[in-house]
Amino acid sequence: MQRETARCNGIDIVYDGLGRGQSALLLHAGGERRRVWYPVMEYLDKKGLRSIACDQRGHGDSGGTTADGVIAFAADTALMVAHLRGCPVIVGASLGGFAAMLALADLKLQSDVAGLIMVDVIPDPDPSRVRTYLAGEERQALGRSPLVSDILDRAEQFLGATASLHIPVLLVRSGKGSAITDEEVARLSMLVPQLQTTIVENAGHLIARDAPTELAELIAEFMQSDKVRARHIQWIGKYAHPIQAKS
Repeated sequence: MQRETARCNGIDIVYDGLGRGQSALLLHAGGERRRVWYPVMEYLDKKGLRSIACDQRGHGDSGGTTADGVIAFAADTALMVAHLRGCPVIVGASLGGFAAMLALADLKLQSDVAGLIMVDVIPDPDPSRVRTYLAGEERQALGRSPLVSDILDRAEQFLGATASLHIPVLLVRSGKGSAITDEEVARLSMLVPQLQTTIVENAGHLIARDAPTELAELIAEFMQSDKVRARHIQWIGKYAHPIQAKS
């Protein structure tokens, strides 16, 4: 792992990178840290893929606070894509997924991204189910965060951002205790016709923690799919500058 720091919106975002080649920007769920992605990163490295995992603002070694609101998280995501370059796939788990959705409402940013993987997150979750989930003993501190209310109050904004997606999109659902229903997935599929969905049966909401190998396999398969690879190659062609031959 190689630790780096990027300056985003007045704060330092700390991230780790591993591997070479096509890249994935890994955004953790609320209350987690970048290290939750380490097993995923090691798997992707063995597949010849690069991954970057950051501590989002207010988490781990990064600056800022969760009270800054989800708009700030989205702005950080956009700046990380610009900082890293390389047309990454964005993998957003829960909070990371919300940040990615809002960031990708910018069509220019979409042109610099190869695809999106939403890990057990949808744009308009049912607030009562979310709060019930967050009432668990392990998650009470997160449930009291003003960031939760900020996210739940922006369903229409998330829906609008998601409807604008023209990149490949994969939704990875948990098989145990997910707050996402089949009806909500069907509604999302109407909004995003190119949506692919899959379920990790042996994982709860925090899939990167519960089933890292299964999630890594899905990420690698998505990154190596024809449509995602085509976007990556197109990006390289757009920004590559051929070396001028000497006379």
